[in-house]
Amino acid sequence: MNVQESYPKKGRVILHIDMNAFYCSVHEVAEPELYRGKAIAVSGSVEQRKGIIVTSSYPARARGVRTGMLVREAVKLCPELILIKPDFDMYRQYSRGFRRIVYDYSPMVETMSIDECFVDITGSKQFGTPLEIASEIQMRIREELGLPCSVGVAPNKLLAKMASDMKKPNGLFVLRLRDVPSVLWDRPCGELYGIGKKTADKLLKLQIRTIGQLAGADHDLLQKTFGISGPAMKQAANGISHSEVNPEREPNKSVGHTTTLPYNYTERREIARVFLNLSDQVGRRLRHQKLVASTVQITIRDPDMKTITRSITLPVPTDQHDDIHRASCELFDRHWTPGKPIRLLGVTAQNLEPKEEAAIQLDLFSYEAQPKKNRLSEIMDTLRDKFGEDAVVTAGMIGDDPSALLRNRKRRGTSLERDPDGESFRNESDNQKQ
Repeated sequence: MNVQESYPKKGRVILHIDMNAFYCSVHEVAEPELYRGKAIAVSGSVEQRKGIIVTSSYPARARGVRTGMLVREAVKLCPELILIKPDFDMYRQYSRGFRRIVYDYSPMVETMSIDECFVDITGSKQFGTPLEIASEIQMRIREELGLPCSVGVAPNKLLAKMASDMKKPNGLFVLRLRDVPSVLWDRPCGELYGIGKKTADKLLKLQIRTIGQLAGADHDLLQKTFGISGPAMKQAANGISHSEVNPEREPNKSVGHTTTLPYNYTERREIARVFLNLSDQVGRRLRHQKLVASTVQITIRDPDMKTITRSITLPVPTDQHDDIHRASCELFDRHWTPGKPIRLLGVTAQNLEPKEEAAIQLDLFSYEAQPKKNRLSEIMDTLRDKFGEDAVVTAGMIGDDPSALLRNRKRRGTSLERDPDGESFRNESDNQKQ
């Protein structure tokens, strides 16, 4: 089959690039003499043994170490486990590096998180067949960055995502629409992309256990039980998805950061510090993209995985971390019971618009103070761009959770620092399916 015949006459060819055990793999590349081939795990709190496992290497997973497990439980299962504190600055550098490679084959790239992206290669025939392109991307990521990844090849995003999960690590899997019954239908519903544990449990109560049973389930029953998402699940079980790859050419609709805490936080002082770190990162990204936000939203998750989001409209659009932090703390005090434990926190800036187009009305005090704040932020951003994220911090930002900027980082090569489409990823995306 020639190149032209390997592409569909109608339809698309989508790849899903999924970095394997990304955080741990990055540490193995950065310090191979310490970590290569060993049972390692990135955890929220190394010293206190109170934290949770963020992700683990494949040797650690073979011993039963899993994402979300308490550190003390992981160490019991695997006494030789090496615990590493997160270094998100380094992870971002390698994330930019692998996406830079992907962009060499198509501009149609949609970043899903720090360690995964979709790419539409329908118009990339000049680089070879879909399998040749997928293999070359995988090979270049391994040779140029030293990192393993899995690649799914499919006619839509849903099946591409499912395909990349089929063979890990270093897998390459093609999942065609005609293959769905033989490949997917015997699997549990919980393995279908987009179906979580609660939905899978509800399906089980309807005697729908497998993806195949979901594919043949009664349309009206699903709609009555799940609303409009019911028929959508049935379509997905049949491999049908019309979601397109959305390249990030327009300004982001929102900019946010979340972080899983090293242990359950209850003290407001600690919580306010996490909000300060998250607000600082959000504000910096807003300024980088020359955007201002009119709305701030916070996300709170408790140890039972119950999640709430609350938002507030700001009196004046902003790109300043102190405004975002103030709004975040106000929302928290208004909507969360004091002393109730927290496992995850997030801050998101919403209702974005270009700063130069924003109608920002200032009172007399703000009119005098705002230029000074803008100038100070500009100086801080310049220092961080030149010397790293930890070049300028306030005392209130220092802590041991993953939201805190880390100290004494080594500078990496500039080839990893080019960011083709801006920073648009979360702090904690490395999932256990890797």
